[in-house]
Amino acid sequence: MNAEGLRIGARHVGTPLRRENARRHVAGRSRFTTDLTLPQMLHAAFVRSPLAHGRITELDVSEARAAPGVHAVLTAADLADCCTPWRGTLDHFAGMTSVSQRPLAEEEVLWVGHPVAMILAESRAMAEDASELVLLDIEELPAVTDPHAALHPDSPKAALEAEKGNLCFETVLETGAVDQVFAEAAHVVEEEFTFGRHTAVTLEPRAILADFDPSTRRLTVHQGTQTPYQFQDTFARHLGLEQSNVRVISPDVGGSFGMKLHVYHEEMAVAAASVLHGRPVRYVPDRLETFLSDIHARDHRITARMALDAEGHILAMDVHDIAPIGPFSTYPRTSVAEGNQVIRLMGAPYRMPDYRGRLQVVFQNKVQTSQYRAVGHPIACAVTEALVDKAAVALGLDPFAIRAANVIADDAYPARSATGFEFEALSHEECLGKLRDLMGYDALREQQAALRDRGIYRGIGIAPFVEITNPGATFYGIGGARISAQDGAIVKLTPGGQAQVAISITEQGQGTETIIAQIVADELGLDPSQVRVTTGDTETTPSGGATWACRGAGIGGETALRAARKLAAQIRAISGAVLQKDGDTLILSGGAVVSADNPMVAMDLSEVARIAYYRPDTLPAGIDTSLSVAHHFAPSGYPFDFTNGIQASHVEVDPETGIVRLLRHWVVEDCGTIINPLLVDEQIRGGVVQGLGAALFEECLYDESGQLTNGSMADYLVPMPCEMPDIAIAHVETPTKDTILGAKGVGEAGTAAASAAAMNAVNDALLPLGARITQTPMTPLRILRALKTITD
Repeated sequence: MNAEGLRIGARHVGTPLRRENARRHVAGRSRFTTDLTLPQMLHAAFVRSPLAHGRITELDVSEARAAPGVHAVLTAADLADCCTPWRGTLDHFAGMTSVSQRPLAEEEVLWVGHPVAMILAESRAMAEDASELVLLDIEELPAVTDPHAALHPDSPKAALEAEKGNLCFETVLETGAVDQVFAEAAHVVEEEFTFGRHTAVTLEPRAILADFDPSTRRLTVHQGTQTPYQFQDTFARHLGLEQSNVRVISPDVGGSFGMKLHVYHEEMAVAAASVLHGRPVRYVPDRLETFLSDIHARDHRITARMALDAEGHILAMDVHDIAPIGPFSTYPRTSVAEGNQVIRLMGAPYRMPDYRGRLQVVFQNKVQTSQYRAVGHPIACAVTEALVDKAAVALGLDPFAIRAANVIADDAYPARSATGFEFEALSHEECLGKLRDLMGYDALREQQAALRDRGIYRGIGIAPFVEITNPGATFYGIGGARISAQDGAIVKLTPGGQAQVAISITEQGQGTETIIAQIVADELGLDPSQVRVTTGDTETTPSGGATWACRGAGIGGETALRAARKLAAQIRAISGAVLQKDGDTLILSGGAVVSADNPMVAMDLSEVARIAYYRPDTLPAGIDTSLSVAHHFAPSGYPFDFTNGIQASHVEVDPETGIVRLLRHWVVEDCGTIINPLLVDEQIRGGVVQGLGAALFEECLYDESGQLTNGSMADYLVPMPCEMPDIAIAHVETPTKDTILGAKGVGEAGTAAASAAAMNAVNDALLPLGARITQTPMTPLRILRALKTITD
């Protein structure tokens, strides 16, 4: 009998446990990078370009260098020999181009906020005061701010050294019969969409404290990031250090959402400054700076059409996505990945034989864009589902009915999409049915009809989605990026009989420490409170990819499970020698080793540890007494573990004011094995709120000269609790067979379809008024324009 198939006592995977680290946060015992100070620490402030594009004609820092408390004022020339440039391209994006980047602007400024000089002073206030003394003169150059105009042959360049004008990347995905299908289709629906760019607005801004020790040439970086090993490699390569001499520590991190994955000019400048001056240097941007430097996302202009037969079956889609980014591609993950996922996720839930997707990624003089929570998913979902709803109206079909007739059947897997994605097993049909029951769809339609007779306009929108999770090496490694697809875990049994786990995935508030403790506790027969999890330190945890693209549970969790199983086998072997039992007949449960055929034969884990650590001489010769196991795991089956689900939104639109009131939101989601239902649901709710923010509130607004006009929390709208609806959640579980655990990702599911469901709901409410909106955010002004209540 194999002990891995036996279990006595409670199972913790599947239990809704609260995050243990939340206790530390509410007690004020958290340790964020922004809380840290070191002896002789200098504070950094940056002088930034006030223009979107221009040539630096004069930069005089002499007066700033003489200011009180100033230790140094650094320009591009000062950092040139210390930090090598970087370029945000990946090999598998054939033909992609981007200008190289340095920490500080040399001759040309490329966006409003481009750092030009760095002040190092005894305090942040002194550094900021000195920055006012820097004389900066810029010859203004034409700013590229319109993506369509940027593609014109006569357009000025967003960067003078750009090799291919303003085109960063272009690709076309196409099956063979798209034009013929559209020519012969019974119905064709088409639409133009505009998606506004927005940014992460994390609770804690980016933060870095770099400390270089010249005596050992060792750099220690405390940084609020999702990926400490990525930055360890980046700092080592670009600062000319041995990787083993670079340590990156990511303590508590106050939210990331993908924004803290990327290499920023300020962070590289701070690390380089510490190397140059041999003192700790700290930089924490204020909110005004974050709007001018944190990556933006979701800026897309899309023209799309869908072909259907007479019965409403989807035959093909034809999509053209113009994706404006910044003046260069972000490093190392690029600014192309979002658009690439947009065109590849179109029509993902449906049996669609033919497809053409064209992507053009365009440079412009605005803040750089890159990956942000649910990369590309909300755009692809909104376009697809808006067209499906429009087709349903044209054919006189109910929104549920047209989707039921088109989703890939639950028994039709494995399946391949027209865009080339391979799906192992999804559950669209089951999710569709469960959502209809969960929301009481028929009753809502009856209520909607009755209220319309009274001049009250409510709408219902639904949106199935597919989410990319657990990416393998084909995601970044294939393109030459030094971004790990594997994760590592070290699990050990302490002399006291508790477990300690050091793991490469990181914690940003999503519950990493809790779910890893649950997984390991199950394998070792402990309570999760007896498992201590350490993350976020390249010195004390094994190397790995860390947390991005919903891989923490699926890859990190599997790593921990396999390491814990190895340790459990070792514990059983030692215990078997003591108990004179076959180790395969022993079970770990309740903090003890128990005989499967006689529960009275037991041995506490603390006793096993005592013997192994302190009295190994009492064990038979040849017994391995080690109680520490290391394991690394990388996905090797499907390139991704796709999850799926469906969302619905219920709204009320006031046609006189254009105000949208969110009444209720529903989600049915399938992320495979659910490790912690409480944390899964809260991840979904948080994602939904971000998706609704994009749908109705959030947008970085620029004028024609490239000036950000709402770059403060006074002007940039984020969703508030009073504006959010109740969010009801239900689940389907279709575990992946690629892993033992069977878990897929869930962190981006809420964001993936929330804005699509909201857009469909708003358009459903506007339908009897003859109006339609295809631009986000759906502000009152834009809704009134759609209603033709006001005109420009």
